[in-house]
Amino acid sequence: MILESNIPTGSLAEKWDNHRFNLKLVNPSNKRKYHIIVVGTGLAGSSAAASLAEMGYQVSCFCFQDSPRRAHSIAAQGGINAAKNYQNDGDSIYRLFYDTIKGGDYRSREANVYRLAQVSVNIIDQMVAQGVPFAREYGGLLANRSFGGAQVSRTFYAKGQTGQQLLLAAYQQLSRQIASGQVTMYNRHEMLELVVVDGQAKGIITRNLVTGEIDRWASDCVVLCTGGYGNVYFLSTNAQGCNVTAAYRAYRQGAGFANPCYTQIHPTCIPVQGDHQSKLTLMSESLRNDGRIWVPKDSAITLQIRKGELSPNDVPEAARDYFLERKYPSFGNLAPRDIASRAAKEVCDEGRGVAPTGFGVFLDFRDAISRVGEKTIAERYGNLFDIYNRITGDTPLTSPHEMGGKRGVPMMIYPAVHYTMGGLWVDYNLQSNLAGLFVGGEANFSDHGANRLGASALMQGLADGYFVLPYTIGNYLAGTVGLSDAGKVKTDSPEFDIAEKAAQDKIKRLLANKTTGKASARYYHKQIGEIMWNQCGMSRSKDGLKQALSDISALREEFWQNVKVVGNENSFNQELERAGRVADFIEFGELMCRDALMREESCGSHFRVEHQFTEEDEEVKSGFLSAGEAKRNDEDYAFVGVWEYQGEAKEPTLQKESLVYEEVKFSTRSYK
Repeated sequence: MILESNIPTGSLAEKWDNHRFNLKLVNPSNKRKYHIIVVGTGLAGSSAAASLAEMGYQVSCFCFQDSPRRAHSIAAQGGINAAKNYQNDGDSIYRLFYDTIKGGDYRSREANVYRLAQVSVNIIDQMVAQGVPFAREYGGLLANRSFGGAQVSRTFYAKGQTGQQLLLAAYQQLSRQIASGQVTMYNRHEMLELVVVDGQAKGIITRNLVTGEIDRWASDCVVLCTGGYGNVYFLSTNAQGCNVTAAYRAYRQGAGFANPCYTQIHPTCIPVQGDHQSKLTLMSESLRNDGRIWVPKDSAITLQIRKGELSPNDVPEAARDYFLERKYPSFGNLAPRDIASRAAKEVCDEGRGVAPTGFGVFLDFRDAISRVGEKTIAERYGNLFDIYNRITGDTPLTSPHEMGGKRGVPMMIYPAVHYTMGGLWVDYNLQSNLAGLFVGGEANFSDHGANRLGASALMQGLADGYFVLPYTIGNYLAGTVGLSDAGKVKTDSPEFDIAEKAAQDKIKRLLANKTTGKASARYYHKQIGEIMWNQCGMSRSKDGLKQALSDISALREEFWQNVKVVGNENSFNQELERAGRVADFIEFGELMCRDALMREESCGSHFRVEHQFTEEDEEVKSGFLSAGEAKRNDEDYAFVGVWEYQGEAKEPTLQKESLVYEEVKFSTRSYK
């Protein structure tokens, strides 16, 4: 595997503009001769497919949902970042760039992050033009609010349903191209294999999830926008269908997988209620603008609250520990997600968690309601309060509500798996080490380092789809493929035979235990999720990760011997769908643990308990940091860890892309 980042020369601020000028172009009349496959219809996929079709390319777009609108981007709540500086509070492209580099704990590629900050200002204009109903101030100007890891207000939002409104706008553009015939849409098709011809991605194998039919699709290049792999933990804020299969199959075909251990734990989610749950529910980070996070100082008070003997509203102010405000006074409740999550875990581990399970802290709107009134708070977060009310029965508001639970009480939250910063390795052009394979949005690794700042996922997805891929894909088609080879690869080539057979063989293997199998795929999903959460979750250790690798190996063997998949392959079969995804999660979980074990440091969301600041460190003695903060090792681990598949039951090999910073300097993060 050869890793060429292809970062342009020149000053950071000029790299993208110069690079765009130097990219090869496809003549408008020739674009119709090229065929592009886009897999995934979230913000990155829908915007890429619509943009490429608008330019004149023939596009085939695939999603496993019954409609592109059901992509998980629709679940994003809080907002989208852009360096518009509408609040005149000191924001700029450079500040957004720096906040993102720092928030990612200096483990992201500098040039990609600067480009993201640059194009962020164009995204808002694009989405307003498409009709997104962003919140506005009284005078009609677009409103902003703050998100974690920033001291400016740069987040644009549409109430608490920003992702939904943005995806509907992108879907409208995609629908327009479908109607014009430039995009052929294939709903309910799941990608099972990537087809590589002479070292280049030239097509995919899919399964029709309604009929069970296996199909071949050839193209001049493939774009994967298939999201993240948070469901490897079983319980996450992701939709149940979110999976790693498309990205993992690309990895098995030679695409490098970068930083798989970088998984984000979101601090504000509704706590786990019991073993019956199949997913968790996000409560937007935007709530931390007005909500204050606290637990009792005394664990005895905590026990009274857990037993229902004491209302949290009756806990005196002096007995409350607003632990984020105490530990990080400069950022307070808007500390970055990785730091806020670990702080919540820390107080719960001390026995001060307020949920019946012991894993929960309060998010309290009492002071905000007192300051600006309940009506204003309800206008800002009403739909989020409705979601919380329908799930828990309670609400921070005092007005009557449907579910009849407690009124005027603090929300209860706890960290949960939400996003994955790791992904398929890409260069500056968002192209994998496999020529012709482009990766956009959460499926790639490029922008967020070891921790993503809030409201930056929507920004990256739309930046990749609208403002990066349309340029860089054209450069590949004009330079590497060439007009004479457009459409040259057909589905009757031997590479398609091999890929289809691999997909069919795996399906047959999954169905082999129909009569002898003892447990469902869901059972094994919960098993791998428990291993990953306990050993490769918010905190990791050398011994725990070694144990996880041993446990996953045994689980994989048991899975193939005992998984029971009912039904057959030639019809609608959701158990078969789940089993295929779980099989990939089990293998991928092993890769994540290998990556976490290799990285002997703590950075961002990757917290190795052996590597943290203690009372003996000068940074703690001086008050610059608190004990227990993540301790990076820039000398040995300032690189992107890229894993190369070596074959079934063989250890993957590690390749490294060094992270070289021209503009920023490595420094220890402090949010105090």
